[in-house]
Amino acid sequence: MHLGKFVFAQIVEFLPIYEFEKCVKRYKGDFHTKSLNSYNHLLQLLFGQITSCTSLRDICLCLKAHQNNLYHLGIRQQVNQSSLSRANEKRDYRIFQDFGYHLIEQVRPLFAKEKMPLIDLEETIFALDSTSISVSINLAAWASGKYSRGAVKMHTLLDLHGNIPAFIHISDGTWHDSNVMDYIQFESNAVYTMDKAYVDLTALNKMDSIGAHFVTRAKSVMRYRIIETMDTNEDGILADQLVMLTGHKSSRLYPKPLRIVQYRDAETNEELTFMSNNMDISALDIANIYRNRWLIEVFFKWIKQNMTVKRMWGYSENAVRIHLWTAIISYLLMAKIKANLQTEYSITEVARILGVSAFAKTPIRELLAKDQPTIENQNIKELKLF
Repeated sequence: MHLGKFVFAQIVEFLPIYEFEKCVKRYKGDFHTKSLNSYNHLLQLLFGQITSCTSLRDICLCLKAHQNNLYHLGIRQQVNQSSLSRANEKRDYRIFQDFGYHLIEQVRPLFAKEKMPLIDLEETIFALDSTSISVSINLAAWASGKYSRGAVKMHTLLDLHGNIPAFIHISDGTWHDSNVMDYIQFESNAVYTMDKAYVDLTALNKMDSIGAHFVTRAKSVMRYRIIETMDTNEDGILADQLVMLTGHKSSRLYPKPLRIVQYRDAETNEELTFMSNNMDISALDIANIYRNRWLIEVFFKWIKQNMTVKRMWGYSENAVRIHLWTAIISYLLMAKIKANLQTEYSITEVARILGVSAFAKTPIRELLAKDQPTIENQNIKELKLF
């Protein structure tokens, strides 16, 4: 007898199925489908991510072993590896992409009041960066990388209030990081922090024109003249200056004043130079905003350690995009469960507990109701930025 729901079936209840079906209709995902519709395709890939299956064969093997319980898991169709692989190859990845963005719109407000270390600002703060995932150039010829190797890049704009992605773009490994700035719709009054790879003066000028702020590292070859030096007595701040670019090209691409902050890290004694167009916050806040950029590296580490992304479930461009978007959907689902149940566990711990309990029949609320987490937190607070 089936008393209670399986944990995986309870997880699935947090999916906005109606919105997913709208995405399916938008791209005709179930047109002429006979054996595996889009929703069951999503469920089987989510099962693989949540339970850490390393291949499509593993997913099919596990589901076949529990075929008498598939209905109670929420999965209506059992298919073989070939059918699942064909679905990854042929079904439009934009179904999963659009559904991922819908989940982002749902989940981001749930973490809007989360605090960041060392910063107490009302503005929304984003970190922009990318991570590379190695693939076989022989199997994924479209995904060219450096040094004749294969690679896929996942460019991510992360909302640092809760570490929820706000924008994701997937490309091959040779695509330059700064190109993604042409695809992002920057928000007025928001702050964007990024490393030197994103110092594209045309894009930074566009950000300034719409009222967005940026904090980045200044390139050592940048030429400028100082027009004002501000007094500062904040710890670690060596200089706080207002400057104008003087390079022949750079002065035309960004003809506005910039703020240069020189900072010495107390732990490493390294001196760093930051560049920003935000004139209203303190110099130490600028340094701390860039310090929190490391949270996006923690996010990438989480995805690679807790989701199945190091080994792809298909190597066509469509299959890779479906795979990575399913991993993001899984992350957002764990974050949504954490926020809705108001558990003290971190997203990492929620994912671990639910992953090993997929076939249990304990209510999720009970699983996540512990007063003190017993699983080691992997927020990696000890990692240093500088």
